[in-house]
Amino acid sequence: MTAAPAAASAPGKPGLAVSPLATPFPEIAPVPGVQLAIGRAGLYKHERADVVLMRFSAGTTCAGVFTRHNVGAAPVDWCKAALRATRGRAQALLVNAGCANSFTGSAGAQAVVRVMEAVATDLGCRDREVLMASTGVIGVLLPYGKILNVLPSLTERLDGAAWAEAARAIMTTDTFPKGATADCEVDGRRVRIAGVCKGSGMIAPNMATMLAFLATDAALAPEALDVLLREAVEDSFNAVTVDGDRSTNDTALLFATGRCGGPAIANPRDPRLQGFREALNAVCLDLAQQLVRDGEGASKFVKVTVNQAASVASARKIARTICESPLVKTALAGEDANWGRIVMAVGRADEPILREKIAIRFGPLWAARGGQVAPDYDEAAMSAYVKGAELEIEVDVGAGDASAVMWTCDLTHGYISINGDYRS
Repeated sequence: MTAAPAAASAPGKPGLAVSPLATPFPEIAPVPGVQLAIGRAGLYKHERADVVLMRFSAGTTCAGVFTRHNVGAAPVDWCKAALRATRGRAQALLVNAGCANSFTGSAGAQAVVRVMEAVATDLGCRDREVLMASTGVIGVLLPYGKILNVLPSLTERLDGAAWAEAARAIMTTDTFPKGATADCEVDGRRVRIAGVCKGSGMIAPNMATMLAFLATDAALAPEALDVLLREAVEDSFNAVTVDGDRSTNDTALLFATGRCGGPAIANPRDPRLQGFREALNAVCLDLAQQLVRDGEGASKFVKVTVNQAASVASARKIARTICESPLVKTALAGEDANWGRIVMAVGRADEPILREKIAIRFGPLWAARGGQVAPDYDEAAMSAYVKGAELEIEVDVGAGDASAVMWTCDLTHGYISINGDYRS
């Protein structure tokens, strides 16, 4: 995996250096039945694309997973209602960066309606067959007139090749565009899965501050699509955290155009979907890990595994507590092998543990075993290990046989700088 040059300027925000953990954008071949177009509505002060339109062929099915945030946002409300009304059908998606249109009351909801009606008119479909996602500052009403002005040019430029441009257009504090793709077979037919996402800060489970849009030419009924997406999200977007905060606008949408041919598969447990399930899980995990690699100010990519927990839920809570501890994250940023902070985080997770069985390992190096400092603990070797850009921390808590994995990053001065002047 090749890192992007750290000195480069990020397209999401002028002057923001590209993360040293950046991954190159993959070559995404067109997905049959999917067209994209990118434009500039002027939602940012500086020159950049900020709107994406995606069009899907007739008969496309769709599933979505959304934020559990109690405030929510107008586009999220629209998508939930639209998917219920159409029973999982969609013809288009419009995404904007630069304005979250969250906490904007009835005026925000009406702004979404205006945009959806206009897209539906231009594309010749029903407004409920058009979905919307937004990202940006909370509490700012969407200036829908700006989007309506650019919409005609978007519908004229639709094609299947603009995945990288779409990933770039939805960025906010992201420092690099994020995408993933995989091919697999369904019932003897070759199908493709492609996806893009955005997110850098305000990232935490259920879900993250992220937008993710995936498409496939597989033929899948809405009920199968819904189960497959939810399962994939659980171990990917719901298993990453940057700072413990989650957004009002989180949205993950999966569209299936059915252009590969054959009857739509409705049973998510159908053995013909095993390869598709594995490919979808891999694409979602790839995208989710890219979010962590682009964590605001991040210099470390960290995998945390918790073993011997009383339940999977308990393991996940302990892992999340470790991943979101400011003391753990700042120690990693300072390349300080202060594993005692891991012990602190495990204890304050308030989950069943056996102190005398706790073991902690950094990569191949034991820090603790049997509830105390490991007999072969090597401070110099541990200090050398934490200087790496990619770290693995494994913790056994001795309370059962359940495990969980979560990915996070460190907490540097860069995070404060980015968030201290986010609106400027």
